[in-house]
Amino acid sequence: MKDQVVIVTGAAGQLGRAVVDEAAARGARVALIDHHADSAFPAGGRAFKADLTSLPDATRAVEEVAAHFGRIDALANVAGGFRWQTLAQSADLSEFDRMHALNLRTCANACKAALPHLKKSGAGRIVNVGAMGAVKGASGMGAYAASKAGVMRLTEALADELKLDGITVNAVLPSIIDTPQNRADMPQADFSRWVQPVEIARVIAFLMSADAGAVTGALLPVTGRT
Repeated sequence: MKDQVVIVTGAAGQLGRAVVDEAAARGARVALIDHHADSAFPAGGRAFKADLTSLPDATRAVEEVAAHFGRIDALANVAGGFRWQTLAQSADLSEFDRMHALNLRTCANACKAALPHLKKSGAGRIVNVGAMGAVKGASGMGAYAASKAGVMRLTEALADELKLDGITVNAVLPSIIDTPQNRADMPQADFSRWVQPVEIARVIAFLMSADAGAVTGALLPVTGRT
């Protein structure tokens, strides 16, 4: 990935940070996009603040990335959110709107904003983050699973749309990720079975690399031992 210009959305989170570190370690120049201001970034990288639920703001941030680095070669859509809530507990279905905005709209907005630049690169890469929890819905997972299922169908549709433009579009499907928040939420779980952020980051980095040029439209489970 030497000298590739890579955008990582949701870069301030646990998985986002792991993707940033992995891409930088492989020689990429990394643009961190998140709604949190973050001045800590790797050598050759730069942080950009944006509300990715807004297409105008996503477009503004991506244009700033392109102006700073001169081009964009890859986009890793890590931005998202999770909440467990049953339909009976939802008073007004607002959680469906929130999950849709955080998981699907951020992904679609970032993709749309980056597409003109990825087409110019001649070998653009998009990697989205779906979820194994969206393959089969479970109690309390309706809003989250629906939004991540949307990410997965968007991945397939974009892969088909862009296959003649030299752009690959794939998604990783993590299970439970070993993060401090998940440990706090599930203190009785066997953490050793959960997938590590760095393990997911390595798969994302591969899909952004030249070695994965023949892979597009894939929904790749990355589940550790769960």
